[in-house]
Parts: sequence; C-alpha cells; structure tokens
Amino acid sequence: MEIKEARFIVSNSKVNKCPPPKLPEYAFIGRSNVGKSSLINMLCNNKKLAKISSTPGKTQLINHFLINQSWYLVDLPGYGYAKVSKTLRSGFSKIITSYLEQRTNLLCLFILIDSRLPPIEQDLEFIRKIGSLGIPLSIIFTKFDKLNKTESNIKIEHYKHTLLNDWEELPPIFITSATKKTGKDEILKYIDSINKTW
Repeated sequence: MEIKEARFIVSNSKVNKCPPPKLPEYAFIGRSNVGKSSLINMLCNNKKLAKISSTPGKTQLINHFLINQSWYLVDLPGYGYAKVSKTLRSGFSKIITSYLEQRTNLLCLFILIDSRLPPIEQDLEFIRKIGSLGIPLSIIFTKFDKLNKTESNIKIEHYKHTLLNDWEELPPIFITSATKKTGKDEILKYIDSINKTW
C-alpha cells in the first residue's frame, strides 16, 4: 500500500468528538520522545503532518488523520515522562484510557519502543494493560539506525525475551528508522492486510 493522501481531520480530548467510527482505525502511542511524530510523517510521506518537537509530551490530544480516504491514523498523547504538570499527565492518561476502551473501530494499537533502550517497566506495564483489555496490538521498535546493527539486534532480541515472560506468543513486531524509512513497507502492508478484513 502507498499513502497518496494524508489529511488532518481533528484534534480533541473527547472520544465522543472523534470522527464517526465508520472506517478502520490504527493508533500510535509510546512514551514521550520515542519518535512517534517522525514515524507517522515517514509512513505518510509528509514531513510536516505530525508536529515534531524536542520537548517531550508535545502531543496532548487525540489527533485524527484520514488516509487515502479509507482509514484513520491516530496520533495519541505519549505516556510516561513529560515536561508537564502531574495534573496534565493525569489528563493524558484519562484521554488515552477513554479512547482505548470506547473506540469500536480501532483495529490495532501500535506501541512504539525506543530500540536503543533496555526494557522499561513503564512500557512493559502498558503493554500488559493493553493485552488485558483485549485490544489488538503491535510493537514498533524505533530509531534502529541510532546504534550499529549488531547492538540494535541484541537489544531487540533481549526485549522480545523479556516480553515472553508475560506473553505465550509475541504480538507482531516491526523494526523502524524514520531517517532511513526502514519498516515503512512492512507496517503499511500489515495495515492493508487488516483493512481487507474490515
């Protein structure tokens, strides 16, 4: 699949103000500064689609983009550390939880993990929570180009081994670099395959 059109639709903090759930939807989420906006822009061939910031916690709303007039890509607020108040962080958490529990057309939640880092309990806990809610999920390792290939592969294999402490079978996993466009075709092909079952 090739993304020929990616159009911003709406940003809001209320699930009931999201677009009508008449099209398949895929959401992207991760801890602050994981490279989510860069990944979304890479997938959509548009460097300015999702706003990139050096300040963690920049995404504070549910952002909907209509892709090829046929499905929604959703940029969710990051979880974890952000240079914002505890009150605002709590607000992010409520926004995310409401969205995940109520959005009936959500076909997959892509959880982004920085491939340079060892397993972090906050990520593992979030992945467990999504699994317990029965929400289909995939894991995207970002920033694969930031270390040499051997180091990156060792870290990712360690992460997979850690996940198997909680999971009998691993969810779909994608390895990406927004800079080198690694993983782009694989993710879009995966989304396309699910769309065909909608």
